[in-house]
Amino acid sequence: MPDVHHDPAAHTFSADVEGGAAELEYQHTGDTVTFVHTFVPEPARGGNVGSSLVEAGLAWARENDYTVVPQCPFVASYMDGHPETQDLLA
Repeated sequence: MPDVHHDPAAHTFSADVEGGAAELEYQHTGDTVTFVHTFVPEPARGGNVGSSLVEAGLAWARENDYTVVPQCPFVASYMDGHPETQDLLA
């Protein structure tokens, strides 16, 4: 699993992986976090990097009592497949 870093100023969760940086971008307004885009470099795809980013983002949202809007299709798919995350939906 990659080491995921949160950069609140840049509104990203990121990880250094083969091929560059993987990122999960978000927008934060009030008590709502909208996950807008996930990017994983081609050489690192299929290695659960995207899932690690989403898990970190959702854990942060949960810790701060934020609701989540999964605008990014990858985040929406992850949440659809993980019923334990449904309570975070805005």
